[in-house]
Amino acid sequence: MNYLKLLGKSLLYIVSILLTSTIIITILNYFNIFGSKLATLFKIIIPVISMFVGGFIIGKNTKSKGWLEGLKLGIIVIIILLMINLIILKPKWELRNIIFYLILIISTIFGSMIGINKKIEEK
Repeated sequence: MNYLKLLGKSLLYIVSILLTSTIIITILNYFNIFGSKLATLFKIIIPVISMFVGGFIIGKNTKSKGWLEGLKLGIIVIIILLMINLIILKPKWELRNIIFYLILIISTIFGSMIGINKKIEEK
């Protein structure tokens, strides 16, 4: 039960960072504060940062093997994103999408490894 709470907490952080950042970037783009190229760059950076933070949270609260917990969380989020993407957008499979999902998983793994190392340093 504790693991599900920890997983839910990490997923909540990921979703909240994604939603709030996306809303802020959309508003800034709407009022022409920055151009579409910068918005495209943020479209890549925001999910990576949110997955890193989610991995950090799950790594900081786990007992051992932070990389494995990050991998689990990354795969769960990618499966959720793929299901939403396939149901709503029905995209073609491209190599850049697969690379993007791999980058998201790697950022989650790095976040959880740093999180578990921070926990060890605090003791």
